This record gives sequence, structure tokens and C-alpha cells, in this order.
Amino acid sequence: MSGESLQLITVLGSTGSIGVSTLDVVARHPDRYRVYALTANSRVDLILPQIKAHQPRYAVMRDEQSAEQLSAQLKAGGLTDTEVLAGEQGLLDVAGAEAVDSVMAAIVGGAGLAPTMAAVEAGKKVLLANKESLVMAGDLMMQAVKHSGATLLPIDSEHNAIFQCMPARYQSGEGLGLAAEGVRKILLTGSGGPFRQTPLDQLSAMTADQACAHPNWDMGRKISVDSASMMNKGLELIEACWLFDTGPEHIDIVVHPQSVIHSMVEYDDGSVLAQLGNPDMRTPIAHALAFPERIASGVPSLDIIATAQLDFEAPDYQRFPCLRLATEAVKTGATAMVVLNAANEIAVQAFLDGRVCFTDIPVIIEHVLTTMPLVEPSTLAVVQEQDLVARQMANEHIDRT
Repeated sequence: MSGESLQLITVLGSTGSIGVSTLDVVARHPDRYRVYALTANSRVDLILPQIKAHQPRYAVMRDEQSAEQLSAQLKAGGLTDTEVLAGEQGLLDVAGAEAVDSVMAAIVGGAGLAPTMAAVEAGKKVLLANKESLVMAGDLMMQAVKHSGATLLPIDSEHNAIFQCMPARYQSGEGLGLAAEGVRKILLTGSGGPFRQTPLDQLSAMTADQACAHPNWDMGRKISVDSASMMNKGLELIEACWLFDTGPEHIDIVVHPQSVIHSMVEYDDGSVLAQLGNPDMRTPIAHALAFPERIASGVPSLDIIATAQLDFEAPDYQRFPCLRLATEAVKTGATAMVVLNAANEIAVQAFLDGRVCFTDIPVIIEHVLTTMPLVEPSTLAVVQEQDLVARQMANEHIDRT
């Protein structure tokens, strides 16, 4: 591939686990990809070596003071080819920049909504790892995809697996809906996390470190807690509804402890197609980066003989009330999903900070969901306002208890 064919990539959230894995895949293909911009919140120590390795045109720090620190360190090190931008406007600029071909949307939580939307509205190839964007503003985002001609490719291992198992016409964006394409249902798998077999009466005593000790995946602390509560699977259920234009009644959640089958699609003829692989996010990242081609990801081959056994079970809604709350939210519609996500982010952070116990997380979420009036998410401004109010309400509830 010639230098003229290099794809320029913006990595939103480059210092998180998805961002790090993306840069690992990119580094394996210097003849195909070049980093246009890297972004982080405040970790100057983590983004500085990335800048040295990839020499992007821009580096963005959401935190203004961190941007000043990064700029000073780059100048001191003679790295003057990278311009430092600050704040959300900087994120929006590098997400929608005309020169950019692809955007990895990997900022965790609601903070990733605006820059992800900017990439979509600019018609980019968007590699969506920020599931909260669709949870909060799914209808607005899917409308923007159609209007701008953007390509939206899922990075969550489950949704990427579903996408790979869909009919070719569906993958090309020309599908007529699941029923018309002969799809009976989607089987969304999840490991069950570290507390799948923990006695129920011990869950309230579980620590943040225990919740973050996922048996299969190496992830950030927020998403690890979501996996422990299975809220992550609830958010993925909502994301799947938007991505594949279907309702929760056509999606079955299946607990699969080995995390080898990443999800499945069942067809009308009885066929069930599954995507298998080692639990390594570089596989879906490489798939989406090169789609519709295939490139090396650095992930070792799956040893199916050593794997030996694959187990499946139904989810326990008593053990995982967050899963129930997410299912109810998508059925309720309006801004219920915005409220769910916002309250969860506040509750999870409070748990990580030692302010509440693990079993308080769904209690906080349900309080906000049942207390806060819902409205139609007609604009991004409405979504962001509802997000802010839900966060305030969750914090106030935590402070009172």
C-alpha cells in the first residue's frame, strides 16, 4: 500500500484500554494507518509516550491544566510537531476534521457522546467503542448516520460478533431489517463477571478491587464494575437494539463464562452462526479498522482443543438487578436510557470511591429512574440536560444515605 493510501485515524480516549489496543493494532500496519490525533482526559504521563511513538498532528486533553502540562513537556522534549488542544472543543475538532478517515470512539461514559456525534455528523468511519453514545442518544445518532453517510462499526466484542454473523447485505448497510433478512433472534453473550457464583448474601461486602478482577477481560475500572453488576450487558442490550434496528424481544442474553463465543445470530432455517476468538479486544478493533478486509491483530490463534468446554446459562435477574433495570429502560423509551446511564455512572464512581457498597448501585439507579420525570430525547441538548439532572439526583440520593 502506498503512502498516498494511508488512512488517518483519530483515537478518542487513547490512554484507556481500547485506545491502547487500537494503537497496538495500528503500529502493526504502518503502511496502512497513521495517527492524526490522540485524546485523553488528564493523564499526561500516559499520552506522552503515545505521542512519542505515533507523532500525531494533534493531541487533545479535555482538562485545560493537563493540556498546559503536556504542551510544556512536548516543548521540553523537542516534540514540536504535535499541537496540543484543550477542552471539549478540541475533541470535537479532531473528531470531525476533514483530513480524518476513521475515528475510534473510545472515551468512557457520557463524556464520549458529543465527540462521537461530531465524527458521525462529519460522515466518518466511526469505530464505536463508546456504547453510552447509543444508550443516551440512539435515535439521534442513527438518524445522523443516515443523514451524513457515516459508517458505524461496533467495537464491543459482542456487537462486533453479531455484525460479523449478519448477512452480507446487512453488513453493507443495505439490509431490510432482521425479519426480512431471515434473522430470527440475536444471542448476546456475557461472561457473568467475577460475581457469577458469589453467594448473594456476600455481594454487599464485595470490594472495588474484587469487582474489577474480571476473570477473562482486562478492562478499565468503570466497565469492570459494570461487568460485575451486568449493567454492561444491559447497556449492550440497548446498544444492540439501535445498531441492529430491533427490540429487546428479539435479543436473548446468554451467560457464557469462558468468553470464547462472543455472540450468535439465529436464522429462520435453524442455523445459529457464532463468532469465536480469544478474549482480546484487538480482534474486533482490527476487524473494524480494515473492514471489509482482514488484517493481523496480534491476537494468538484460539486453541479450541485446550478450550475443551463451553458453558451456557440463563442470566439470574435476582443476582443482577441492573440487567432488569436496563431491560425496563429500553422498553420504557423516552429518556429512561439517558437516566439509567447517568445514574449508573454516578453510582459506580461512588462505589469505586468507597462511598457506597456494591449492592447499592442498582438501588441508586432505580431511585433516579422512578423519581425523575421522563421526556422525549428530541435534541442533543435535551439529552445532555437530562443527563446532568440525573447525575445531580443520583449524587443527592447518595449524600442522603
